[in-house]
Amino acid sequence: MAFKDLGAKPILFPQPTYMIGTYNDDDSVDLMMMAWGGVCARDMVALNIGERHKTTANLRRRKAFTLAVPGTDTLAESDYFGIVSANDVPDKFAKTGLHAEKSAKVDAPVITEYPLTFECEVVEFQDQPYGLRVLGKVVSIVADESVLTADGKVDVEKLGAFAFDGDQNGYYAIGSRVGTAWDDGKKFMK
Repeated sequence: MAFKDLGAKPILFPQPTYMIGTYNDDDSVDLMMMAWGGVCARDMVALNIGERHKTTANLRRRKAFTLAVPGTDTLAESDYFGIVSANDVPDKFAKTGLHAEKSAKVDAPVITEYPLTFECEVVEFQDQPYGLRVLGKVVSIVADESVLTADGKVDVEKLGAFAFDGDQNGYYAIGSRVGTAWDDGKKFMK
């Protein structure tokens, strides 16, 4: 193999694509695509977002959010939520034709077209020199039955999620299972 120095840039792959759902002052839905964050403990998520986002102001005010996993069937709508700021286009959610219901657990919207949604309460804002990290406690997870296995677990293949490639600005579908965690490596334990 021949290695080339690419410098320091945020291109770790795969980067997840998540949708942060909050409510604006007027109770309209705000949705933002995020790729820098994820699970940080058994019942905690971390969002790494900028202070300038309308979503950030909503998080600070409402202290709640939903974190949804978009599928490839809503890729264009999801990408739009990453392109356009609610600071500039207050009705950006309405323009997509997606639908929302109020979460039963937190003060945030559940987008009905997204099959997997974490309902979260803000635990802490960590203002760091390199950006803002929002820690959220997962209160509940709701999933559309269409993405569940017979025994009630999320079927990743049915979910149709996609990942972000920050180096080439691409989205890539997450597909087939290729192994079994905490099992495939056991052959080296002999």
